Amino acid sequence: MSTEPADRATSLLDTLRIGIVMLDEEGTVLLWSPTTQEICGWSPQEVTGHRLEEFIAGDDEERRTRAEVLRRTHEWRGGMRLRHRDGGLVEVEGRGSVLQDTEGRSLVLATLMETRRIKAVEHDLAALDGLFVTSPLGIALFDTELRYVRWNEALLELNSATGRDLLGQTVADVLPPGLAEEVLRIQAGVLETGRPVVDMIMPAPYGPGARSLSYGQLTDRAGQVVGVSCTVMDVTERLEALNKAEAARGRLALLDDLGVALGDRLDVRAISQAIASVLVPRFADYAGVLLRGEVADGGDLPEQVIPMGTPLHLLGFAARHAGERVERLLRLGREVVYERGSLLSRALDSGVPQIANSPEEILRATRPGDPKVEAGFELGAYSLMAVPLRARGTALGLLVVSRTGGNGQPGTGREREPFVDDDRALAVELADRSATFLDNARLYAREREGALMLQRSLLPQRIPEPPGVVLAYRYVPGSSGTEVGGDWFDVIPLPGGRVAFAVGDVMGHGLHSAVTMGRLRTAVRTLAGLDLPPDELLARVSVVGEDLSHGPDEPLMATCLYAVYEPAPTSAGSRCGVLTMASAGHVPPLLVTREGDGGCRARPVDVPSGMPLGVGGAVDEGDYTLTEVEVEEGGILVLYTDGLVETRGEDITTGIDRVCALLAGPDPRRAPPEPGFTWDGAGAHVSPGPAEETGCGGIEQACDVLIGALREQGGRTNGRLSTGDDVALLMARLGGLPGDIAASWSFSTGSYAVRRAREAVRQTLREWGLPTLEDTAVLLVSELVTNALRYAHGPIGVRMVRDTRREGGAQEGALVVEVSDPLPEPPRERIVTEEQEGGRGIQLVAHAARRWGTRQGPEGKTVWFELPLA
Repeated sequence: MSTEPADRATSLLDTLRIGIVMLDEEGTVLLWSPTTQEICGWSPQEVTGHRLEEFIAGDDEERRTRAEVLRRTHEWRGGMRLRHRDGGLVEVEGRGSVLQDTEGRSLVLATLMETRRIKAVEHDLAALDGLFVTSPLGIALFDTELRYVRWNEALLELNSATGRDLLGQTVADVLPPGLAEEVLRIQAGVLETGRPVVDMIMPAPYGPGARSLSYGQLTDRAGQVVGVSCTVMDVTERLEALNKAEAARGRLALLDDLGVALGDRLDVRAISQAIASVLVPRFADYAGVLLRGEVADGGDLPEQVIPMGTPLHLLGFAARHAGERVERLLRLGREVVYERGSLLSRALDSGVPQIANSPEEILRATRPGDPKVEAGFELGAYSLMAVPLRARGTALGLLVVSRTGGNGQPGTGREREPFVDDDRALAVELADRSATFLDNARLYAREREGALMLQRSLLPQRIPEPPGVVLAYRYVPGSSGTEVGGDWFDVIPLPGGRVAFAVGDVMGHGLHSAVTMGRLRTAVRTLAGLDLPPDELLARVSVVGEDLSHGPDEPLMATCLYAVYEPAPTSAGSRCGVLTMASAGHVPPLLVTREGDGGCRARPVDVPSGMPLGVGGAVDEGDYTLTEVEVEEGGILVLYTDGLVETRGEDITTGIDRVCALLAGPDPRRAPPEPGFTWDGAGAHVSPGPAEETGCGGIEQACDVLIGALREQGGRTNGRLSTGDDVALLMARLGGLPGDIAASWSFSTGSYAVRRAREAVRQTLREWGLPTLEDTAVLLVSELVTNALRYAHGPIGVRMVRDTRREGGAQEGALVVEVSDPLPEPPRERIVTEEQEGGRGIQLVAHAARRWGTRQGPEGKTVWFELPLA
């Protein structure tokens, strides 16, 4: 017994509502089914015993016709209208048949169906029939055994089965085995789970093309599964359009990725390698960039075409299937020589990419018997293309790409199609963009070399060797293409064995910065000849900053630190020299000194930072603060530019602390250095040897330690720092003047001061083996001491230095004599007349000495003169 609700249609009969009526020979109702009651509204009790014609609307002619047809044919069918109990009319489709019982009496069995419902079913069936007949889609219905039940002609055409009877067959009887197995698996899944499969793309069963398949479960009105439906659509054109669009997007993406990969590169070799790496494996299995030597070296290109026989250099190479064989046969740097008429020659001469898709064409790529061509065959190459690299109308080289068989092995099947015209067009665009980057890199290399040459010419060409001072220095350019910086340093000998150190940094990059750096260095060196204190020197340099700038749009902006070191004579018993410094916005200097425990300590010197040069208009020496530091013998002064300590995203004090840690000596709590090594106080173990004997090995290695640590931290780009900023580094080990080249005395203001000064100078010159200078030196010292006694009130200092140095490889030197007194006003050379006797002493000094001058200090002034030793 069914448990379905009474009002639920579980079959087509429930939907149509077929009513049954039994009549006798006279048309009297004998039986009136419940369904007939539902259709007309009359109950069996109301109609039984009445003639059916009483409930049928129509005229007498219609009644006579129905009776005549039943009498003559025993059957009748047609439409009629029944009166509904509520007063309306019901259109029904009737069927009548004459029956006889066992006694021979005639009975009429009539079936009634509502026309409205049957027409709806007929419309549905007509639509289904029309869909099967007129739809361009292939349609098929399968039963629960996955056998064809119904199909249309479009399905037969799509499956290449025109005119075939598929009834009772499965797709295994129609489709190729592999494809049929996949379709059966999908149909079974849809039949079992009820989950539809929509727009599944599969290849055409026979021939090229593609099909879109959709499957759904079929159920009856009771929910019972009765089969599977299928629609098939030819999507070959759609897939071709999608593939073309995808290929276009892929080409644009490849061009975009190439631009991104090359955008921040300025080195020819790095660009060549990036080009090859971008193309493999997206465009080819192997890619190589072959360039003429002038492009690789940043030279000029004398001809617009590459002369025949000119070797091309493999500067970039990438392989999809790498291995020892590939690296052995196709290594970077190899030369490729081609002959006239070869594939490479045709590409270079015509400027049009050349494609070789046959072994014969590939063999003629370069020259007969070329081992690289044979290597290409070993690697499975079957399609080769050579694309010219041209920029600004000049040939730079070739881009060579190839495609190989499966897994890079010949005969194992092709992984992609050979090169065609679309690939040629894309290769031209790739080559044009790549050539522009390559030529820009060549020009950058050439311009950078010129800029560096200019910068090097503006830096000190020769570093002097001041007495008592050992120097080491480094200059490392940054990696900002041709944009050289304005970092510089200088060492300037001063009278009396003193020495000036300068380090500076012109803001910005480029040739203007380099030229400004040279002019600024010249200004500092010129003013240093006046023997000015550091604060006054920086003030004067800042005043002339407007003249050093390149106009109102490019004002001078620079930092500078200027220091003067005055060594103490060892004969004087002092082991300390005096370091006087002033800073114009520069990073602080570092001082490395020995500690009591035998180690070393590196610390920044607190030098007040004044305004950078060129900022704020006219200034005076009051805008810069003079700092004086006593330095024990052997202390190391470290001057540098901010490129050594400045790192993006890090405070500059962190960089300074890092450099101090590298310069500091070993912790006494740690294990001692290895045997055979000594510690020189510059933060590095140094093997004893000739370098240590001269005292220069330690700070030289310390410079290497600092630069090496900077390279490890920031990386390198072709030997240059990747920090983007230049680095100037100057280290000076500061010592005293040896007793055989310096002597000093202090005399009271008594009457014998002049005589004692003359005797001390004469005796010292005899000890130094300079008797030829005695008379002149004694005379001039006598004049200066006398002048000091006349005007000053306080002790008189006399200092004498035998300054020997090498100038241009020749030994040269001078005797410098200094006389100091507490009076701040410097003497002036005046014209002596008969009426005015004053000023003759200074005039005598000016005429007898090679040079003379004065300088001011915190405790008075110093007048000095210089006599040549030769």
